[in-house]
Amino acid sequence: MTTADADLVIVGGGQSGLATAATALAAGLHPVLLEQSTETVGSWPRYYDSLKVFSPAGFCGLPGRRFPGDPHRYPTRDEIAAYLRGYRDSLDLDIRTGHHVHSVCTGADGFLVRTTSGELHTRTLIAATGMFGNPHRPTLPGPGFTGRVLHATQYRSPSAFTGQRVIVVGGGNTAVQIAVDLTGTAEVTLATRGPIRWQRQRRWGRDIHWWLDRTGLDTAPIGSLLRGRTSPVLDDGQHHTRIRAGRPRHRSMFNRLDGTTASWPDGTTDHVDTIILATGYRPDLPYLQELGALDAAGRPHHRNGVSTTVPGLGFVGLEYQRSISSATLRGVGRDARTVLRATHPRLGAPTARTHAGYRAEPSRSVQRGWVL
Repeated sequence: MTTADADLVIVGGGQSGLATAATALAAGLHPVLLEQSTETVGSWPRYYDSLKVFSPAGFCGLPGRRFPGDPHRYPTRDEIAAYLRGYRDSLDLDIRTGHHVHSVCTGADGFLVRTTSGELHTRTLIAATGMFGNPHRPTLPGPGFTGRVLHATQYRSPSAFTGQRVIVVGGGNTAVQIAVDLTGTAEVTLATRGPIRWQRQRRWGRDIHWWLDRTGLDTAPIGSLLRGRTSPVLDDGQHHTRIRAGRPRHRSMFNRLDGTTASWPDGTTDHVDTIILATGYRPDLPYLQELGALDAAGRPHHRNGVSTTVPGLGFVGLEYQRSISSATLRGVGRDARTVLRATHPRLGAPTARTHAGYRAEPSRSVQRGWVL
């Protein structure tokens, strides 16, 4: 086992890690990016086949590289993965795949990062493993369900559920998209704990993200007020219409599962073959446990992505880390700037350095230049 020094270590090679690395490179740093899998595209290739992102392509660019094609379209899963591969290839970056970080401890003047392939010493550590590596699976009520239970991360296409009775659990974008996707091949019920919160995708001829950007709400530091809340479902009206028509059927949450029978609060029962849990994720940060950086539930102690318990430690890609866009393609670069500025000793205060290649449109907030 060998130990080497690194200017900055970034854990996680998805959109958050790549955006952080690009930000660091533009500031003259020399980061090492560690990724446990064989390529740096994050979770995108593992999402369901019909997935389209909820923001237009013009709002999907990472620092220094626009998303190609029509900026008003909604990119697919595979387009996002291809974009991330191209982004990775455009960076002059030390990327080390197949490096699983199993623990981090404080060492002499910094951190000792232990991986399956060696050890690294660094003064600054950015945890960019985000929110999508640890699917949340709530306890189901009743003596036991004998059918199949999947998390949304395991769902790919409707063909595997032909002729089945399926319950999709959850009231967010993913739950609604999967439930509607399944209605052509299965008998589907969407179960939620409360009413679905709908948000119109377009208003007055513009996508909602345009309005969020122009009003400043997209970047407002209100993330701490929103943590734990389910995001509203963005819809152009099609999904809302389908659910109002009963395809899929929408019901309040079942209160008991016994064998393959679901019981509902109104006393009715249904046979169920499969339950799909679109119940979100929890932070995927077990390697930070011995640092004292996490609470008892594994959530990081932080303010706007900067650890409040461990100097030199930062986070990028957490949901509502700083703003409503923190865990998105458009938001991770902004958060990376804030976190690096606060955690790296050479970037302790903003400078006038501008990365001339950075042009992110249509966001008005970043057209003035990329300044660290």
